[in-house]
Amino acid sequence: MIKRDYYEVLGVDRRASGEDIKKTYRKLALKYHPDRNPGNKEAEEKFKEAAEAYEVLRDSEKRNIYDQFGHEGLQGTGFTGFGGFDDIFSAFGDIFEDFFGFGSRRRGQRTTARPGADLLYDMRIDFAEAVFGTEKEIEIPTSETCEPCGATGREPGTEEQVCPMCQGQGQILQSQGFFRISTTCHRCGGQGRIITNPCHICNGSGQQKVNKKVLVKVPAGVDTGTRLRIPDRGESGYRGGPPGDLYVRLHVDPHEFFERDGNVLYCQIPISMVQAAIGDTIEIQTLDGSRSVKIKPGAQSGEIIRLKGDGVPNLRGYGRGDLLIDIQVKTPVNLNKRQEELLREFADIENGKKSSQKPFKFWSWGNKEKRSKSKHKH
Repeated sequence: MIKRDYYEVLGVDRRASGEDIKKTYRKLALKYHPDRNPGNKEAEEKFKEAAEAYEVLRDSEKRNIYDQFGHEGLQGTGFTGFGGFDDIFSAFGDIFEDFFGFGSRRRGQRTTARPGADLLYDMRIDFAEAVFGTEKEIEIPTSETCEPCGATGREPGTEEQVCPMCQGQGQILQSQGFFRISTTCHRCGGQGRIITNPCHICNGSGQQKVNKKVLVKVPAGVDTGTRLRIPDRGESGYRGGPPGDLYVRLHVDPHEFFERDGNVLYCQIPISMVQAAIGDTIEIQTLDGSRSVKIKPGAQSGEIIRLKGDGVPNLRGYGRGDLLIDIQVKTPVNLNKRQEELLREFADIENGKKSSQKPFKFWSWGNKEKRSKSKHKH
């Protein structure tokens, strides 16, 4: 099979710089990558063709030879192209992993660093702390970097050894007929190296179990179920990995007097029959202190008095909700003789008012025609 000109394969000029050649190859590799074109034989061939061209043109010595003598001149350099995808990924695995995210085919030693686990802590606070915010110090069991070994997991003064099972590759290649299967080395767990002298403090894990104190800042307006995220306060990362986060889940104790619905507070205030009838000014306790509240004459049970801005602060800082006061008129009990006399006198007056009023006229069922005419008039 006649090979195409390498410059033509990559679509670059013969005077193109090494950086231009690399950029062009990246685009072609992304376009024809096998993972993006499953089962497409034409894309596979173009992918291998581009990789072969790049292997020559990225190397100044090979490029000079190719420019002077063409494909025949490369035969004496030991370069015969790529036998398959394993050769391509072995040569350019850094390009695929760094720029395209295709690292699954790459062989060799794996990184051992990994991020620490996130932690969840349940914290109970009282009603006022939830409304106005607070700061609390908590103690959580977690893991931190082992100081004696510096998170390496090995005893200070010792070194890791190349895994004898995979020879440092992290994977073991097995051939079955025409197929080659790569599996993770069970001896080193794919790391390519093993610890023969583990740290006596952390037993090779690179982490220590500790109880860590954390200051939690609770903002005003939180409620039961609110979760606070504290970055980097979870478990420490493994072998240099970033730490996890700490999540604090809040549980708010109920209040003996107030009930809450979002940013709105509710309460019930009992008043006497006399206060409801002639009105009064009473003192009530809000979350911010004592407030004077005016009861209008003729107040009824179930009427609501709204105190604007005396509710719960908005968690995002947009003002406060209201306090709604539910009036409950209490019927007096255990009256003495004089109180009964006054009430009876009051009842007689009320009955006198009723007798002087024009009696309410009920329509009889027999006066159907008159009811019908009255209805049409209205």
